[in-house]
Amino acid sequence: MNTKPQFLKYDQEFPLELGGNLPGIKIAFHTYGKMNVAGDNVIWICHALTANSDSPDWWPELVGRGKLYDPDQHFIVCANMIGSCYGTTGPLSVNPETGKPWYRSFPDITIRDQVAMLEILREHLGIEKIHTVTGGSMGGQQALEWAILKPELFDNVVLLASNASLSPWAIAFNQSQRLAIEADASYFEDKDYGGIAGMKAARSIALLSYRNGNAYNIRQFETDVNKVSDFKAASYQNYQGEKLARRFNAYSYHLITRMMDTHNLGRNRGSIENALSGIKSNTLAIGVSSDILFPPEELKFIAEHVPISKYVEIDSPFGHDGFLVESEQIAEVVNNFYQHQKK
Repeated sequence: MNTKPQFLKYDQEFPLELGGNLPGIKIAFHTYGKMNVAGDNVIWICHALTANSDSPDWWPELVGRGKLYDPDQHFIVCANMIGSCYGTTGPLSVNPETGKPWYRSFPDITIRDQVAMLEILREHLGIEKIHTVTGGSMGGQQALEWAILKPELFDNVVLLASNASLSPWAIAFNQSQRLAIEADASYFEDKDYGGIAGMKAARSIALLSYRNGNAYNIRQFETDVNKVSDFKAASYQNYQGEKLARRFNAYSYHLITRMMDTHNLGRNRGSIENALSGIKSNTLAIGVSSDILFPPEELKFIAEHVPISKYVEIDSPFGHDGFLVESEQIAEVVNNFYQHQKK
């Protein structure tokens, strides 16, 4: 499958929910397969925090030939988020009004701004109906917002390890990560690699929320009782920080975590419950048993308030990362969800 993104240049002003606008945006996206004559085979995938629009790259066991979402059967679309660093307009993009990269001056954006961008791309692609919109974590937040904005557009919504509003616990993790970035003085120098050491520390903080104590105690356990340095757990944290630093930037990371903090379906809609009640799609909410960041209770809450919905919990020791790891369980649950509708 093609791993090169396509681009849509939107030259009109792009208004932002929190005020102001972007003077146009560039949208990076991937498509796989073809839309059928009926136009009813579209699968739209919304990605999470530091992922990209190449969904088979980060969901390889669920997207691809012979997989749950097969390009031989479906027209699969995924767009890179605004503010990210994989082709869509973000902090390292050049601000046309100054001729310089945005860096810290990039305006604050919300999940609803992301959905407005997805709508621009959907109209450009000529899509009038979406069989399934799906996403995990931050991707699920986008899917929910979109299903509320356009209730007639989707037949199905499939959420994994997501929520209807970001909890104080998750906001605290995000703020801790931003404090780590801001502790790196180079972040304030507004250069491409500014804040990179701080972002490594931020990633280390994030990992603690993506997994959990049991996962670390099992996978990073030391068998040498005499060891006093070079611990597996420490090496793992260092490795993951370095890995992210090779592919991401601190300005995008800081911005996108702030965007996640704004997630609340009830904003200007009376209440979260009222917002969820407006979703008309068949909705599947999948929780991960060991997820401490977006715990199962948050998925159960969604299922309780969406009119046509089902909650399923998968058992996994991988915490929040279970939505990326437990492909076999996820495929079985989603296939059962689809099969049940045919009966």
